Amino acid sequence: MSLWRDLYHGDTRFDFFGYRRRWFAISGVIIAVSLFALVFLRLDLSVDFRGGTLIEFANPNGVSIADVRELVDDAGVGSAKVQQVGGSGIRVQTAQLEAAAEDALVADLAVLLGEDPADASRQSVGPTFGSQVTKSAVRALIVFLIVIALYMAWRLEWKMAGAAILALIHDLLFTSGIYALTGLEVTPATVIAILTILGYSLYDTVVVFDKLQENERERGDRHTYGAIVNMSMNQVLMRSINTSLISLLPIGSLLVVGSFLLGATTLREFALALFIGVATSMYSSIFLAAPLVGMWKERESHWIKLRNRLERRGGAEEFAVHETAGRATAGAGAMPASGAMPRPPRKRQKGPRR
Repeated sequence: MSLWRDLYHGDTRFDFFGYRRRWFAISGVIIAVSLFALVFLRLDLSVDFRGGTLIEFANPNGVSIADVRELVDDAGVGSAKVQQVGGSGIRVQTAQLEAAAEDALVADLAVLLGEDPADASRQSVGPTFGSQVTKSAVRALIVFLIVIALYMAWRLEWKMAGAAILALIHDLLFTSGIYALTGLEVTPATVIAILTILGYSLYDTVVVFDKLQENERERGDRHTYGAIVNMSMNQVLMRSINTSLISLLPIGSLLVVGSFLLGATTLREFALALFIGVATSMYSSIFLAAPLVGMWKERESHWIKLRNRLERRGGAEEFAVHETAGRATAGAGAMPASGAMPRPPRKRQKGPRR
């Protein structure tokens, strides 16, 4: 219970900055696995991006996927993808077909499934249109990142802008890697979810950076930047956890109830990207973005001089507590004086005058 009480009051003393190499190693593994999946397994793009013909039928008689695939192969349609959707529906995705070939395939599927050909759901997208959609999505993403980087560099500073963009790329790679590993189809709904993730990730990161700047102004002459990172992160930790949990609960309900129980595959494509993105955004804003800024800022001449001055005043062993956790146990009682990991100031409660 004491941990939850400390979290609620912002009194935790987790050494985020001291363990930064551990967080960077975890992120490095995540990025390496995601890149491997994207390069060798590839994303399964829907017809909206690569072009093709999509045919969907209800399957009340429960015809097997193998029988449908055999019919499609006999029809001479190569490289077709057959899958079950919506609990009992059948989806056939092929390269773009001519009108006559598409009509013939729909008629054969209707006979096999015992359905009326008019009940088929059809979608045909040319390769040119699919290529344009892909290019537009990539162009919008690049413009978004540039505008956000410029705004954050103006509003905060360029090092914070760089750390925020790296955290965004981390979140994008991780989410895309999950889709490549699982083989889930990437649809326009997935792209919308990813753009939503970018906004959420930036919001969480900006909250952290704003607290960093506030503590830098108030305590920048008495503590190293690493110590300020630790204090700021412990102050906003509960806020980040609460914000993420509040977001993950309805997204999880949408994912489980909407997609798996009700069979709405479109919801699954949207909700899964949101769920993964929000979870990894919480991680990157806490364990990646802030330690990156702290590492870059502590290389500035001002913070180097302050570090040397505090080291001479408080002793190297006391000062090193936020640099190498576990090595500086002797100076734990003097951490505020050494600038290692200060406690946030408590607010005084005003009472009635007597």
